[in-house]
Amino acid sequence: MFMTLEVIPLPVSDIDRARDFYRDKAGFHVDIDEEVMPGMRIVQLTPPGSGCSIALGDSLWESTPGPTPAPGSYQGLQLVVADIKAAHADLVERGLDVSEPVQYAEADGATFMYFTDPDGNGWAVQEYRKRATEPLHRLLSEQAEG
Repeated sequence: MFMTLEVIPLPVSDIDRARDFYRDKAGFHVDIDEEVMPGMRIVQLTPPGSGCSIALGDSLWESTPGPTPAPGSYQGLQLVVADIKAAHADLVERGLDVSEPVQYAEADGATFMYFTDPDGNGWAVQEYRKRATEPLHRLLSEQAEG
């Protein structure tokens, strides 16, 4: 049985501000922005090329068990790009305050840059050059077929 991680609820204090940030500065696509049931607005955004989205909601946490995370409490969310220099240039051009890329080792996958959203949720962007020739969606479809 396959299971895919497709949506991560993200704690934010202002849905509109977070939607605008992720859409305009991080370049995510707005998939949903509507009241999905009375009293529950959901904004779902997907990074370009990703199979996993983030969800912002005003009463989203009421439908999940456990404590409600505080806005800005998520750290270590990670995006992967094939070319970190190109991604850095694109994000800076969009107005995102993103760190310069840091190469921690020579190995593929060892270069990162970082940013936070308006609430302080922390993101890492990892360069994994192998994704240029081996996109994750292709590898997953090959697994499903084989």
